Amino acid sequence: MSKIPHEIITDIFKQLPVKSLLRFRSLSKPICSLIDGPDFIKLHLYHSITAKSNHSVILKEWDLFTVDFDTLSDAVEVKHHPLYAAGGTEVIGSVNGLVFLRHSERNLAVYNLSTREWKKCFVVEIKPPRRDLITGYVYYGFGYDSVGDDYKVVRMAQFVREDGVDGDGGGGLGCEYEVRVYSLKNDKWKKIEDLPICLKLLSKQFFHVLHRRGYGVFAGHALHWIIPQRRQLGIRDCVLGFDIRNDKFFELPQPNYESKGMSFQVDIGVLEGNLCVMCNYEHVCVDVWVMREYGMKESWCKMFSVQGIKWIGAFMFLRPLIYSKDGGKVLLEVNDEKLVWYDWKNKHAKVVKIRGGPNSYGSEMYVESLVRINDGDRNGWKKQQEIDEEEEKRKADRKKRDNFLSVGFKLKL
Repeated sequence: MSKIPHEIITDIFKQLPVKSLLRFRSLSKPICSLIDGPDFIKLHLYHSITAKSNHSVILKEWDLFTVDFDTLSDAVEVKHHPLYAAGGTEVIGSVNGLVFLRHSERNLAVYNLSTREWKKCFVVEIKPPRRDLITGYVYYGFGYDSVGDDYKVVRMAQFVREDGVDGDGGGGLGCEYEVRVYSLKNDKWKKIEDLPICLKLLSKQFFHVLHRRGYGVFAGHALHWIIPQRRQLGIRDCVLGFDIRNDKFFELPQPNYESKGMSFQVDIGVLEGNLCVMCNYEHVCVDVWVMREYGMKESWCKMFSVQGIKWIGAFMFLRPLIYSKDGGKVLLEVNDEKLVWYDWKNKHAKVVKIRGGPNSYGSEMYVESLVRINDGDRNGWKKQQEIDEEEEKRKADRKKRDNFLSVGFKLKL
């Protein structure tokens, strides 16, 4: 290995999956130092994102599953995450190979699916500010602060009247909110004091529970939620942003939607790092807009429209996940139950058939990475290698057994 130029080794290694790189750490001290180095970790992540390699789709139901993006065939249950024993764990978001897991308001963790390194989050209890208030819906978001090189969690807790009386005719203005930001680097929560008045309109009955709309979408340098329209108050859909670099709320400009003679509902997503909105016209047609230059209203571009798919009766919910490697198709999550390849030029759709997965699910794109959570603690990496070796041994034993049974069956015949 010492005779191979360092640049060639780096170029080869950056294309490999994390599983292989973790094994190669034991080859030599120089190789281990290379793989563990912050520059290589960033290079490997950048290559995986730009080349669309080492990607998976997370399927989120009561249990968690992953599906390799290159094959999209077999779902594998995620059994070794830190909250697995609790069951019913949700993936709030995924950034740079790290996922934020929630089982309850007291049981939160950040986890690297590839290295199996994890950290349980210190939790500040949610306490209503007055005796006549109780905790309502709790919103979360997970993102990366590139300025502070820190991964952050935003928690927005809603407080409602215990007697169920809103106080303003159901508009939502009678509730209160507490917003805190968790820093993974410091393992601390910070309370945000200056809250916008529009935050009181964030909650609408059933809206954020359905399709996991309560989980913030990370794009650019901010997390985003939809404040749903309230026709009785003359309020249109609003995109509420939270800049995790300076902890400030803001309203993001939206596209000039087409009317089409129908009412519509706006949802929000991210497509390969770019913020996108899905304009759903009465569950018949969905326009997908992408913000090519973050924060610039004029950069909104209508990328494609989905409609007229015979075997989909209604588009209750649609979310784009990722473009195909040739750029000719886009992978869609439809109605929390299907992944669909959609060719927007030919208006052709094809269902992705996944074996071993749940019947209904939310989905999240995930990219393998070597991004560290606990500096200096490599127990997660060692555990990963031990688990992989055990799995390989089980596969080999199953193969031997199957071969033995096959030979015995032939001899019997």
